[in-house]
Parts: sequence; C-alpha cells; structure tokens
Amino acid sequence: MKSVAIVGASLAGAKAAEALRDEGFDGQIRLIGAETELPYERPPLSKGYLTGTADRDSVFVKSADWYDTAKIELELGTEVRAIERDGHRLLLDAGRTVEYDKLLLTTGSQVRKLDVLGGDLDGVHYLRTLADSDSLRESIANSRSIVIIGAGWIGLEVAAAARAADVAVTMVDPATLPLVRVLGSEVAEMFAALHRSHGVDLRLEMGVSELVGDGTRVSGVRLTDGTVVDADAVVVGVGITPRTQLADECGLVVDNGVMVDESLKCSDPDIFAAGDVANAFHTFYGTHVRLEHWANALNQPKVAAQSMLGKSVSYDRLPYFFSDQYDLGLEYTGYVSGNAYDEVVFRGDKDSFEFIAFWCREKRVLAGINVNVWDVTESIKTLIKSRQAVDPKRLADPAIGLDELI
Repeated sequence: MKSVAIVGASLAGAKAAEALRDEGFDGQIRLIGAETELPYERPPLSKGYLTGTADRDSVFVKSADWYDTAKIELELGTEVRAIERDGHRLLLDAGRTVEYDKLLLTTGSQVRKLDVLGGDLDGVHYLRTLADSDSLRESIANSRSIVIIGAGWIGLEVAAAARAADVAVTMVDPATLPLVRVLGSEVAEMFAALHRSHGVDLRLEMGVSELVGDGTRVSGVRLTDGTVVDADAVVVGVGITPRTQLADECGLVVDNGVMVDESLKCSDPDIFAAGDVANAFHTFYGTHVRLEHWANALNQPKVAAQSMLGKSVSYDRLPYFFSDQYDLGLEYTGYVSGNAYDEVVFRGDKDSFEFIAFWCREKRVLAGINVNVWDVTESIKTLIKSRQAVDPKRLADPAIGLDELI
C-alpha cells in the first residue's frame, strides 16, 4: 500500500492520519475536508468554547505544524464529489482527481433542518461546526431570551450556556421529558428537574408550527397550541443524520450509516469508515451499532488504520460519552437499545444530582451513568462486560464497592 485518502478532515480523520504514522506507514496520506478550519473536536462547541471557558486553539486536534511534520497532505475547503471505486479515484471539485490504495470515510453527520415557515430567518442557529459555535456565542452575548427547539444533549448544553450568561431560555420538545427516548423516564426526569431549577421554561409535549419575525429576522416561535414565545434568537437541535451520500452514490452498503464490519471495513475491501458515519458491527453486542459519540471518533480511527494496514483487529470498546451542564458532570457507559432494560437501579442521591444509575435486564447491567460521581467508569465497564447477574439491593448500596459486586 502506497497511498491512503481520508475523506472528512474531522477528529476521526485527523486521528486516523496520526494512527497511520504511529503504526509505521510511510506512504502518502491525504486528509481532505470541506471546512476551512483545521480538524477540531466538537464537544467544546456546546461546552467550554461556547461558554468562553476554553479558548479557540484548544478545540483543534493538532496544530498546523504537526500536519507538515507528519507529512500529511491536508486539503481543506475541498469537496469530494464522487468515489470511483473501479479506478480507486476520488473526484474533487474543479475536476481534480486523487488516487488511493485505501480509502477511509470520516464524513461525520449533518444537522436535521427544521421544516417550518420562517425556518430560514436570521437569528436561527444550528450547532454542528466551529463557525456555528462562533455565531451562537455572539448571539447569546447579545440576547435577552432564546428559544431552544429540541431537548436533546445539544439543546440541554446550550440551555446551560445561555443561563450561565443570564439569558432567559424556553425549551420546546414534543417528548414528555428531555432525553426520554435515550435514557427512559427514570433518569430523564432528573434532567427536567435540573433545568427547571436553573430557570429554564420547559414546554414539553409541545411542537413548533412556525418561526415568526419581520420577514428578515426571527422574533419568536409559534407553538402548536397557538402560543407565541418571544425570542431574540432560536437554536434548533433536532438531531443529526450521517453523511452517506458519497457511499450511497458509489454503491457501498448503507443502512443508517455506512455498514462496516468489526474491523471497520466496508462492503468494498479497500474502503473503511469511522466515526458518526460508521454503522459498525460490535462483537460484544453481536449487532451493528452506529453511535454519534465523541469517543467513537476518537478511538475508532486507530482500529481503522491498523485494519487498512492488514492487521487483524476489531473495535470492541463499550460506548461512552460525557456531558457538562451547569455544575453537573456526567459520564455514560454502555448501550441500551429502546426498552431493552427492565429495571433502573439508583445508587446515591438522585435529588441532589449525585448518583449512579444502572440500566439492567434480568439483573445484568447493560449501561451506567455516573452523575457528579467520579472514577467509576472502569468499574461500570467491568460490570457490563461480566454479564453477571447482580443483586439490585447490593448494586444500590453505596457502602458496597462496585468492584465487590462480581
């Protein structure tokens, strides 16, 4: 193998280029991205960078000098128009072509757009890129009130950032509770209590029928009950979808992302995928799993790099993500699909937002979330991987160490 092309100059793309060099690959590496910024991490965009506690340079994966030193050909502001699999070529904008021996897709995801009247008014924000975060920072600094449409992770973190700036926040979501589809009602009710305690006006079981304004700039949100909520700005966080167009058009197998095996190889043996776009077979769960988690973008690229180099590897890390809201920090480990659990066991004080919750099925731990409780992630992983039944009373008892349960 003489050349690798990576499409998507993201965290996953940059980490893959780094891993290839760390693994001893000395051939050509092209890292191609549509954005003009150096590859960066996305969590700060709704956390520290948005609130102003982290500076701009801290979001970048590597400095510009690093790419030069590592001999990574970084092509920013460049669109890949098509993948020509038979010729092992990429068709770029302006008619240029790039040849590859192996190709890695780290194209990530794109935001779902709100399809209502007024959705194109100025002052309506989405949060996916560094430029989006820059724009939203400025808007929060110059607003007295905002409406957030969508009570998912992005919406909740933006709400916390806005309240920290003393901006009035109204949050609208058709669900019964924030994150209820992800966490279930047992834990989701805690997030409703947290945000209400910080003055967020939650309008749950409510939809949006229209964004209103003067024809140019948004000034409010009309809800499905006819109420209009005034807003100097609107933030839309209604989910993301994987960027699979290139994969679709060149005939790769796509189903809720680019389908890859445990080594992150696509249906074409010379093409791989990692990060948000990859629907990867997970050996622990025995099924394909696509997760929009920072940890996947951080850790999958090493496996993809090793796989491209012909090593027998598999990505089997348990899913993990984290969130910061107000003075609450949390880590989530594991995976629960739909209503696959039959019990949630709490350890600690849920009312004071200092606890661990475990999603269990037949007394086996499927996932755990530690809220303002630290240094327990490895123990939670061990419980999950053991697949052993655990007495719920012992699981709930903070006097018994997690490592004593198996």
